[in-house]
Amino acid sequence: MLTRQSDPIVAVATAPGRGAVGIVRISGKDLSGFVQALLGRTLRPREATYLPFADAQGQPLDQGLALYFPAPHSFTGEDVLELQAHGGAVVLQLLVARCLELAATVPSGSGGATLPGLRIAEPGEFSQRAFLNGKIDLTQAEAIADLIDASTEAAARSATQSLAGAFSRQVHTLLEALTHLRMLVEATLDFPEEEIDFLQKADALGQLQTLQGTVQQVLQQATQGALLREGITVVIAGQPNAGKSSLLNALAGAELAIVTPVAGTTRDKVQQTIQIKGIPIHVVDTAGLRSSDDAVEQIGIARAWQAIEEADAVLFLHDLTRQGAMEYIAADADITGALAQKLAKNTPVIHVWNKADAVPEVAPDTGIVLSAKTGMGLDALRERLLVSAGWQPSAGGSFMARQRHLQALRQVDAHLMEAHAHLGMGANALDLLAEELRLGQNALSEITGAFSSDDLLGVIFSKFCIGK
Repeated sequence: MLTRQSDPIVAVATAPGRGAVGIVRISGKDLSGFVQALLGRTLRPREATYLPFADAQGQPLDQGLALYFPAPHSFTGEDVLELQAHGGAVVLQLLVARCLELAATVPSGSGGATLPGLRIAEPGEFSQRAFLNGKIDLTQAEAIADLIDASTEAAARSATQSLAGAFSRQVHTLLEALTHLRMLVEATLDFPEEEIDFLQKADALGQLQTLQGTVQQVLQQATQGALLREGITVVIAGQPNAGKSSLLNALAGAELAIVTPVAGTTRDKVQQTIQIKGIPIHVVDTAGLRSSDDAVEQIGIARAWQAIEEADAVLFLHDLTRQGAMEYIAADADITGALAQKLAKNTPVIHVWNKADAVPEVAPDTGIVLSAKTGMGLDALRERLLVSAGWQPSAGGSFMARQRHLQALRQVDAHLMEAHAHLGMGANALDLLAEELRLGQNALSEITGAFSSDDLLGVIFSKFCIGK
């Protein structure tokens, strides 16, 4: 998209389907002549004007509001025209077609095309232009998409904070401190003959340690923000008839999965996203794990193990009513061994003991005892899931974050650790110290887009919806 950023663009900026109001948005370098040709009059900047939208023969396509935002006082930083019409798909497409048609014509006395090169905007291109023209930074641009996609109230509020610049301000504060420290190191390298030890006098070690601590705090907040955006995937695993589908239904508060006394009822994955204190939890019910000669059930069991291997956390469901059966105990032990082999080291396995309503006197030493039938113990399970996800309300989590932000912050932290080691080695390691600080600054700048490749920008904005 970067190679076509000078083209004027047009798109429907509201969701597809029927609605009271629909918006067509146009952005380009100079829209004044186009506005006159399209609407038959000039518009006062940032003032809504009610008028007809006519076709090439002067017949009205619709009537609505037109708003003109001259550059640089617009969302994209270019001239922007918004046409607010009735929200029918045909009406809006007619308006887009009229804009494209007019842009390709040569009105009498105009001396040239009204808006040469006008084309349909690609996904995220309006937001991309806002970023490229300095209206927002990259974290704020991503927050626009996160706000649109937010699945919980907490996620929406955090995305709003990021859009307002909460995350950006944290990053800029880190950048200023890191730049100042780099300046001290570079000064020492540039003037080695000076008797004054710039680094010692300016307490470079103290500054570096403070910087490391701040990076850790921001990383912790960003981790909470990433949880709000992406949530975690939790897979319910266990033997047939342990109550996995009943547990999914209980957590979701709806009859999503079929529940019968017949072993092997669940043959494929059933997934539902629930909210626990604003955190999206993607709960996956799977086929019961056992040896089977049924070809269809074998496929379901294979898919269950695949889901388990990809999970962020596993709920290993045990049946309290069968804890006295040696065969059942041995099968549970086999599953435990398989989980240890297949799961990553840091993937938590939460042991859940179901059907406490049928065996009230049994109390295992570990895990969570509950009844999917009565709901007893579900609150404790929800709290345990939040702990497993790493959710810490006291840590803040006031802004939205993505995995690329976490990766960049971890790189910064790693470079600062290397810098700390080089600082302790004295003058012989100053070049290495300076290089680690430079790499850390570059990684930090990638978050806001101050130092980003075109490929990265293309990937980010291609995930946006059209018209945004």
